[in-house]
Amino acid sequence: MAEDKTKKSIDAATLEMIDKAGKDHVSTVFDRADSMKPCPIGAEGSCCSNCAMGPCRVPLAKGKTETEDDKKKRRGLRGATAETIAARNFTRKIAAGSAAHSDHGRRVTRHFLETARGHHAGFEIKDEQKLLQLAIELGVKIGDRPNNEIAVEIGEILLNEFGKQEGELLFLKRAPLKRQEIWHKLGIAPRGVDREVVEAMHRTHMGVDQDYPNLLLQGARASLADGWGGSMIATDLQDIMFGTPTPALSTINLGVLKEKEVNIIIHGHEPALAEMLAVVSRDPELVSYAKSKGADGINLAGMCCTANEIMMRHGIPIAGNFLQQELAIITGAVEAMVVDVQCIMQGLSAVANCYHTKLITTDDRAKIEGATHMQFDEANAIESAKAIVKVAIDNFSNRKPGIFIPKHKSELIAGFSHETINYLLGGLFRASYRPLNDNIINGRIRGVAGVVGCNNARVTHDDIHVTLVKELIKNDVLVLLTGCAAMAVAKTGLMVPEGAQYAGEGLRSVCETVGIPPVLHMGSCVDNARILIAATAMVKDGGLGDDISDLPACGAAPEWMSEKAVSIGQYFVSSGIYTLFGVTWPTVGSKDVTDFLFKDMEKMYGGMWDFEPDPIKMAQKMIAHIDKKRKALGIDKARERILYDMAMRRELT
Repeated sequence: MAEDKTKKSIDAATLEMIDKAGKDHVSTVFDRADSMKPCPIGAEGSCCSNCAMGPCRVPLAKGKTETEDDKKKRRGLRGATAETIAARNFTRKIAAGSAAHSDHGRRVTRHFLETARGHHAGFEIKDEQKLLQLAIELGVKIGDRPNNEIAVEIGEILLNEFGKQEGELLFLKRAPLKRQEIWHKLGIAPRGVDREVVEAMHRTHMGVDQDYPNLLLQGARASLADGWGGSMIATDLQDIMFGTPTPALSTINLGVLKEKEVNIIIHGHEPALAEMLAVVSRDPELVSYAKSKGADGINLAGMCCTANEIMMRHGIPIAGNFLQQELAIITGAVEAMVVDVQCIMQGLSAVANCYHTKLITTDDRAKIEGATHMQFDEANAIESAKAIVKVAIDNFSNRKPGIFIPKHKSELIAGFSHETINYLLGGLFRASYRPLNDNIINGRIRGVAGVVGCNNARVTHDDIHVTLVKELIKNDVLVLLTGCAAMAVAKTGLMVPEGAQYAGEGLRSVCETVGIPPVLHMGSCVDNARILIAATAMVKDGGLGDDISDLPACGAAPEWMSEKAVSIGQYFVSSGIYTLFGVTWPTVGSKDVTDFLFKDMEKMYGGMWDFEPDPIKMAQKMIAHIDKKRKALGIDKARERILYDMAMRRELT
């Protein structure tokens, strides 16, 4: 029987490139997903490899109701229970995800500080207003001091947030007061970003914390160090250095590659390199050099979260999301794929060897066997970026026959930062979330959902993201998107104002009035912190309760695959938001731990985890939660609109 390739992706460009990969005898992640099945014991969180006496496997018996005697028998060599093992594994995922986002945040903070000191030529402070607002928040004196001097003090304060040992993270004070009280009561307010990650790793070491609720408390604290710490710091400082995103029109999918131009793809997560490549790729001298090699020009495109960063700020097109990275090379038209950190497949090296593409690593934290390493030097950023572009240009003449670029591409509008949403709703002088709150209260907008996360080759590429989002907007739920989830939806044409035609009547009327799509692109995965700020702004504008957990709002990562997603999910839960994952769930090997995450956490945080692989059922769960919150707020009943005459107005007074 012929293979049904439509089970691999709903995206036409992706399917075409999978076909080409087969004809070229090139292995991709889709092929490996077919030939290598996941370990069922590891997938359920029932395998412990934390010491050399293991790995110890304590799988849950399938199709059998577990008795207390059965539970006692499910122990590792040292006596660790299935609950301890599952909680340790889950907490370690949070720690790793928090470390990834926070190391990004630390690199951004150091770069910000050196830019302010004048040591990183080519970079500057672009958003003065956000700089000064942050200075006021942090208690930094403004007066008549120059911006760079203010920025140095801000940079030093925020760099200290990573290594701080006592007290609590400064940005926690941005949360509603009731939320802060919950964190203090539970003792999970993070002290310093690095301290919480280290303590999570220590507690999960052999012979340390062996009480699963206590382990999961530390997981919550480490996740908050990500969301309200490393990620939030990264987003703020990136906005100040590179510009706070505003709505920008661009295009997405493999069709953005150009047959007669030098194609360079920037892939990863660190924005400094991407920013500089965006600048130098337009340099007349380099464009002229490309033409001297037979090309018509230079075409820079993004991949994964770096793509989100430079698209929001420069309109640079996006070639694709996580599962399309190998496929871009398979077109045969990519001269260089330039990568830094996170979400970069080692398989890129083998694929690049089948074509003329140069795989260039640029960060000493992330080298790949078989790739060319060209360290990006932020102190000499222009020269570093130009050197990389020249390598790509010189490679143009090495193209092999058989180039095929899919025609598929779609328009999207991105750049809906918290500041932009505030402005669009209220204007320059009355910027506010009040109109959003009012439209939730009057029922035109049912609620708000954040849909975030990666792609996962164990399910049909992009399908769950798109199906879920379509079902949500059809039911008047405004959707906020980041990361690869945003890219999946953008490829379907939902991320332009015309996409409102697929929304319910109430949401559509609001979108058409404001001129926005029914799904808003808010940035990369570190920019999930923008959703926390938006949720807090909704609380502070009034009418929807006094904590994030009161909002008719929820979150989902339908195609998650990385440890970063677990950290993101936990900081949303710890902030009071009902959060669902699809594909698989990493603690099903322990009913007690899973029940704690899915039930007990709601009593503690007002938010909880849930798991649902079916996108329609996931949407139904999210809508039911939103309706439950609307009822609790007393806004579940439709209100008749009354046109008041003068007599009725006098009665009101």
